[in-house]
Amino acid sequence: MKVEFWFEFASTYSFLSAMRLPDIAARRDIEILWRPFLLGPIFTSQGLTSSPFSVYPIKGRYMWRDVERRAKRLGLAFRQPERFPHNGLLAARVATAAPPGTAMTRFCQAVYEAEFVHGCDISDRLTISTCAKAARLSSDVIDRAASDDIKQQLRKTTEDAQTRGIFGAPSFTVGNELFWGDDRLEDALDWAKAHG
Repeated sequence: MKVEFWFEFASTYSFLSAMRLPDIAARRDIEILWRPFLLGPIFTSQGLTSSPFSVYPIKGRYMWRDVERRAKRLGLAFRQPERFPHNGLLAARVATAAPPGTAMTRFCQAVYEAEFVHGCDISDRLTISTCAKAARLSSDVIDRAASDDIKQQLRKTTEDAQTRGIFGAPSFTVGNELFWGDDRLEDALDWAKAHG
């Protein structure tokens, strides 16, 4: 059974999952479908104007400390960006335009590193272009990401996420089962192994 990994580029906890998921899944011989989507429309449908971590400062303070602790425990470099949340639209469109596979995974990890390790602005075309080049994606991927077809695909993926009851990122789906949060990554993979 395949595991679908639903992630948003502005999500701190998605960063933690994206950086470790490929190795864990490979060790368990589980196929992962990477599903970039946008949380903004989902938050809007819930009456939120921004990330809950921005809307509720006490929750935001906890999140930054929690991510810092988890990153250290996982051996990941981490730096809180000066601005949060970043606009991940361009990155999500490029990830949608990229062919599934290793290069797309490398691109996603490069974006997360740019944002949460180096403090770069991931809404900046140059940042995303640098990440795409590092991942060895084709040179026209950013132009293709601006096409109506890719925009519609990303809208559809976001609508699919909402239809499936996804309310935050990262989320993992295994068939009809939903697992929410970086701390549920292993649970999702265990479920896939047990029910595949």
